[in-house]
Amino acid sequence: MNQIRTIIAPALAILMAMPPSSFAANHREAPITAVDHKADITDVFAFRSYDGAANPRVTLILCVDPLQEPGNGPNWWPFDPDLLYEIKVDNNNDAVEDVVFQFRFTTEQRLPGVAQAFAGAGAGINAPSNSPAPIAPGTPLIPARITSFNDAGFGTRQSYTVTMIKGGVSTPITGSGPFYAVPSNVGPRTMDYSALYTAGTYTTSTPGVKVFSGTVDDPFWIDLGAAFDTLNLRSAVNGGVLTPAQDTASTNVASDFVSGYSVNSIAIEVPVSMLTSTGNVELATSTAATIGVFGTTSRQRVSVRRAPLPAQNSGSWSQIQRMGNPLINELLIGTGSKDRFSMDQPKNDSQFASFLLDPLLARLINAATAGAVAIPAPPRTDLLPLVTYAAPIAAAGTTPGPVADLLRLNTGVAPTAVASASRLGLLGGDGAGYPNGRRLFDDVTDISLRAVVGVLNPAFNVAPNNRLGDGVNVNDTAYKTTFPYLGEAPSGRDRRHIDPNEAGCTAGAGAACAN
Repeated sequence: MNQIRTIIAPALAILMAMPPSSFAANHREAPITAVDHKADITDVFAFRSYDGAANPRVTLILCVDPLQEPGNGPNWWPFDPDLLYEIKVDNNNDAVEDVVFQFRFTTEQRLPGVAQAFAGAGAGINAPSNSPAPIAPGTPLIPARITSFNDAGFGTRQSYTVTMIKGGVSTPITGSGPFYAVPSNVGPRTMDYSALYTAGTYTTSTPGVKVFSGTVDDPFWIDLGAAFDTLNLRSAVNGGVLTPAQDTASTNVASDFVSGYSVNSIAIEVPVSMLTSTGNVELATSTAATIGVFGTTSRQRVSVRRAPLPAQNSGSWSQIQRMGNPLINELLIGTGSKDRFSMDQPKNDSQFASFLLDPLLARLINAATAGAVAIPAPPRTDLLPLVTYAAPIAAAGTTPGPVADLLRLNTGVAPTAVASASRLGLLGGDGAGYPNGRRLFDDVTDISLRAVVGVLNPAFNVAPNNRLGDGVNVNDTAYKTTFPYLGEAPSGRDRRHIDPNEAGCTAGAGAACAN
């Protein structure tokens, strides 16, 4: 094993010499979103909700705007009202959306004379007895701590609309009042973020449908700093080959680069029957059970700058980015094609088949290890479950459809109890995990790396191929066990980025992170 670790390290070094943002889920992975971070989709999730077995539901999550520093006021991280955010579902295997959920945001400035978006403290603070004119003593100056969306100190308030498009018919999804986006967690003096998170989780008027939008903890995790230093992995990771104990651990060996950062998330929970082509809850063995999910962000084609007046936007919507699987554009698509991939449609992905079914990345690893990491010969049929409707995700006999980047979810597979779930999803024997959909706690970094070197083919599901990893196995913040499942955003005042050599490598507790 030591010899394997010695020769695998240079292979992984070459791996990370590939285009930037490999292994960062979808954080700034394409040139177009490196300059338009508001439109940057960081992650897409689709999974059977953990509760409600009597009425099976699917949770769909779209995360955007990566690596938000929680303390970065005075405006923090609102959604972009000029963007159209969409979560799309293909249910008839043609890689074209059949059900679409659209989200649009509107911004209201409720404290136009205050220098920051949110303000609050205790029961409020008034001007003191020696307050100079024209502010009279006793005049309210600082509002009370924010505990609801209607509080006086809630300055930048964003509401949003949700529209479902199905069969060419647009149906608004509404509630008893406006849907408000949960803001950044400014800090404990200014707001009760937990109360806002709870209040911002809405049960809609559409039976079985819940929605949430807001700034939350970034649900992704990775030792990104070590990876970008030409994969200068920590000593405890043994050159990128995890030990059996490390592979099964629910703790981290290396530091989570994304710890302490927030991200903007849109989540919707809907009945399974709303998504399938039959309108029924299908058994896992049904050819109608598997859906394909992807997210997009779009801007209107015409933008007129009118300084000092606000810009005006008009025209049809033009796609900026899309995402299905968490590895396709990052690991497989060449830099020169990344923008085209981002702006094109999944049904056209045959143009990228040379990237998808004979990955250069796998060949580089194979060559750098002098063959110690063996890989399948092209065409890489082992990767077909990621880009077509194929087993072990889709049922036998399912029409595979065209090669397309969709996150495929067999809606007939019941969710695995969290206590029994594996971070390695299907690779860990957990049929409800990635690449059968994607849950928040699925370790797509390790899964994707192993898939690239062929472990979906049983002949290549051997060491060292099936032990590759970065040593970050879990998120720094606990996920919730009910909708919307996302962890609460770190406090702008008290956030902590966990660094190498620090105590508390896993969720602020435990052993120090390796250097």
